[in-house]
Amino acid sequence: MNAFLATSAHLHTNIDELSLLLLGNLKLEIHLIGVAGSGMSGLAGLLLSLGHRVSGSDRVSNEEVERLCVRGLRFVIGHCKEDAQTADLIIYSSAIRPGNITYDRALELGRRLVRRAEVLAALMTGKKGIIISGMHGKTTTSSLAAHVFGKAGLDPSHYVGAEIPILGTNARWNALSDYFIAEGDESDGTLVCYKPEHTIVLNIEAEHLDFYENLEAIHTVYQQLIDQTRGFVFYWAQDPDAKRLCASHPKAISVGTTPECCYYYQDLECAGGGSSFLVIKENEELGRLTLSIPGAHNVSNAMLVVALALEIGIPFERIAAGLQDFCGAKRRFEHKYATKELLVIDDYGHHPTEIAATLSTAQRFKNEQGRLFVLFQPHRYSRTQRFEEEFGKVLLAADTVFVTGIYPAGEEPIVGVTGENIVTRAQAHGHGSIFYTPSLEGLRFKLWPMIQPGDLILSLGAGNIHEETTRLVADLQQRDHLLSLMGPGRITLYESLAAHTTMRVGGPAQFWAEPETEEGLCALLHYCSEEKIAVMVMGRGSNLLVRDGGIQGVVIHLAKGAFAKYRVEGDTITAGAGVRLKQLSATARQAGLTGFEWMEGIPGNVGGALRMNAGAMGDQTFDQVVTLRYVNHKGTPFSCTPEQLEIEYRNVPFFKTHYVLSATFQGSISQREDIDRLLQESWTHRRTSQPIAASAGCIFKNPNQALSAGCLIEELGLKNKTHGKARVSEIHANFIVNDGGATARDILGLIETIQDIAWKERGIALEKEVQIVGDG
Repeated sequence: MNAFLATSAHLHTNIDELSLLLLGNLKLEIHLIGVAGSGMSGLAGLLLSLGHRVSGSDRVSNEEVERLCVRGLRFVIGHCKEDAQTADLIIYSSAIRPGNITYDRALELGRRLVRRAEVLAALMTGKKGIIISGMHGKTTTSSLAAHVFGKAGLDPSHYVGAEIPILGTNARWNALSDYFIAEGDESDGTLVCYKPEHTIVLNIEAEHLDFYENLEAIHTVYQQLIDQTRGFVFYWAQDPDAKRLCASHPKAISVGTTPECCYYYQDLECAGGGSSFLVIKENEELGRLTLSIPGAHNVSNAMLVVALALEIGIPFERIAAGLQDFCGAKRRFEHKYATKELLVIDDYGHHPTEIAATLSTAQRFKNEQGRLFVLFQPHRYSRTQRFEEEFGKVLLAADTVFVTGIYPAGEEPIVGVTGENIVTRAQAHGHGSIFYTPSLEGLRFKLWPMIQPGDLILSLGAGNIHEETTRLVADLQQRDHLLSLMGPGRITLYESLAAHTTMRVGGPAQFWAEPETEEGLCALLHYCSEEKIAVMVMGRGSNLLVRDGGIQGVVIHLAKGAFAKYRVEGDTITAGAGVRLKQLSATARQAGLTGFEWMEGIPGNVGGALRMNAGAMGDQTFDQVVTLRYVNHKGTPFSCTPEQLEIEYRNVPFFKTHYVLSATFQGSISQREDIDRLLQESWTHRRTSQPIAASAGCIFKNPNQALSAGCLIEELGLKNKTHGKARVSEIHANFIVNDGGATARDILGLIETIQDIAWKERGIALEKEVQIVGDG
């Protein structure tokens, strides 16, 4: 027996009997398995409105579940046997199968188990039920119908498979209204449960073939729904399968784009975020309507609602008002972020037909010079297997595509079926910018470096791809706010820290900020302190190792504006935190001041040198500091002298939570010839004793005055020791170099190896001098 026939046999619930139970005076104990799903949460809301005692379980919670809990839902994360013990009725979604412990226990106890659609059909009994059916567009059409009916004062009950901002909720019960508008799910054959007053059929095609044997099995289910419809059957006449099944119904009403249809539209104009079109009934012009959601596919959805509304007597002007202020459903071409430079849109589309319509609409929305970037998460292994060729073709309409791993939706994996198959198909059709990225997490980091002003980012899929888009949008909004607080300077997202460290490794910074004024820095720090946002001030990255996962929070780089300024007064130089040590050394030479020569060749800046008390050739930074200015983590500036600080070898603990603004350094008047000689000696020493390859400087602190870390590592025979693409320098053993392509993980592995060998063979615990930050 195939899946369709098996399920049909299961649908033995007496709907009238269930209706009496649910709509009677007796208040039941009802449990919903999988209550966090959009359909099940809506059902829970309806049952709560009827006064039943409702509980639910699911693997995760969400905002809708939290709202239901306020209304009285008793919710638990995870499923357990106890949920089935006392319930009078247990409702389960199509995602729940044998093996779920609550479901299995209910069967053992003989509890009454019913499907979602059976309950919905029972609630419709006694009302004029309107079922919106079809493979694509159900949610938009049903929510639009509910809104238009509401505008007309009919105030219907409704049940929709998504959050609908303009309706306030995805499901609503109104005992006083005659009408109940509901989205009918065809995925599990339960359309046959409904005996509605009216039916809308949007489209029919081969879909959900994980459940149905073939298209003919789908036709069987739709035919039964159509035959059970008492009143009108509205169908989109341009869809051949919908026309084939619906046209013979005694009250069939065709809707389309040609004069052969009872209702059709002409003169379509698309502008901004919506459409305008002329409505015609039996060759009589009724008037022009404006729809405030984009896309020709939504015009066809709207036309079916127009026909329905007119046939039950809603005035044309009321319909017009409803269409004009309808703002759409969540995840249906939902605008998440919009500026002149960037547009981010999220859409539920997961079938090739839906994706084609969405991409067509997106092309119209993007800037003329901009590009369309798509993040696509395939939904179900069976659908991917069935449509991988079609997916490959339809994605050609996007400039750049990232395809993720498959969202299983409860399915077991199919060997050899992955998102990469879609990429391969698209490449075979000539797509030159499509990438397979199995993991959803961090996808925005790969995408963002490609984005330019005028681009459009579109996330597609019925799984959880929207979560990554939501994170991107949250970061964009936070960036915009931080920039408004900071003023002059720049703030970017996901800046690669490999580009800002001398080791040339490291993941992205969530926010990379370059303030140009002290006031801007203070404002930034104050806000981050108040909002508990992590902050790191980063210099030239010369004594720093950033892990591959990057850094969450704000990474501040002081390199421009006020922080790049310096001035010479007598034998002192006052320099901002962003002034490079090499520049400070050159300035001292020009001013005839000695004492700065050791700084020649050190790839750091003033702020970083003070944080680490950097040094070379027997000298260190604080030997020359007279005074310094700093700011605390709350953004309050102060001044101090070195005597007020605890200064250690290669460390000043105070500056872990306080950040240098500027410092005044003491020099000595000297002859230019003597300064040049010392500079040459410093340069020669550095070039002959330290590697030229990318490094972070000395990795370990010297164990004691008698033994340097470099000598110890060399004595252990570890020069040229490698881990991945990281290597102990053959020139100076206390340097680890990046031979090209090394990761932070490689370097950390090599550091750990050196420490282990030093401890095992010499009993010496090497302490790291390099600062290690970020997520792994």
